[in-house]
Amino acid sequence: MTRHDVRDSHLEVRSSGIGSPVLLLHGFTGRAADWTDLAVALRRAGHRTVVVDLLGHGRSDTPADPGQYAVDRQATDLAALLRDVVGPSPADVVGYSMGARIALCLALDHPGAVRRLVLESPSAGIADPTGRAARQAADGRLADLLERDGIEPFVRVWEAQPIFASQAALPPTVRARLRVSRLANQPEALAASLRGAGQGVAPSTHARLATLQMPTLLVAGALDSIGRQRAEALAAGIAGARLEMVGGAGHAPHLERPAAFRRLVTGFLASPSPAT
Repeated sequence: MTRHDVRDSHLEVRSSGIGSPVLLLHGFTGRAADWTDLAVALRRAGHRTVVVDLLGHGRSDTPADPGQYAVDRQATDLAALLRDVVGPSPADVVGYSMGARIALCLALDHPGAVRRLVLESPSAGIADPTGRAARQAADGRLADLLERDGIEPFVRVWEAQPIFASQAALPPTVRARLRVSRLANQPEALAASLRGAGQGVAPSTHARLATLQMPTLLVAGALDSIGRQRAEALAAGIAGARLEMVGGAGHAPHLERPAAFRRLVTGFLASPSPAT
């Protein structure tokens, strides 16, 4: 584990293995350890994994200013981190949910840093102003709950969302481990992340999708109706993008159907790059 300086903060980074680098970005309330099984599979396939605790999560710093968490600022930080950790050559990038939004911004703003792009349960933002305002208000209420009542009441509300309903089918040990991981977060940091990087404040990138030229894999769970629609919208906007639906999975295929997700990712990263 290494503490890496970015701007005024530090990110916790775990780099291991040899071969072509893969950057792994977890989702909101997650941490680098969420990728343990996939990282092992990638290293066995001949990759070097670079796994990050995103700002406000895990062992990384937890600034109070929501502006520090803005998706484009985090993407720029990660581009600099990749240059420092793996050098000037591009890396493959895998992101889940919030991490997928940051990964997408990284590919759009710093295309030279990304060789291949894997987006699990992604979103290109909310283009409709009314929808954006409603999501910002909802995220604000969650942030208020975190600041007022702390982490445990928030986690109860967070886990009760319909988007996570399919996770009730996970083995009890997996559900317990996931809950412990969520409870380990600092409430003030999660509140700042919601206010700075939530979908209600992050800019919509739908109009920019056509500029992406790197091979792209989009993954969604077949049980996640909202996630499927968002992934389909990205697939329609990114030329040549490959779209995969994982049966029996909801919002988190890497957690709910890990073997299927590993096969998709390792197979995609091993495929030849088309001429550009």
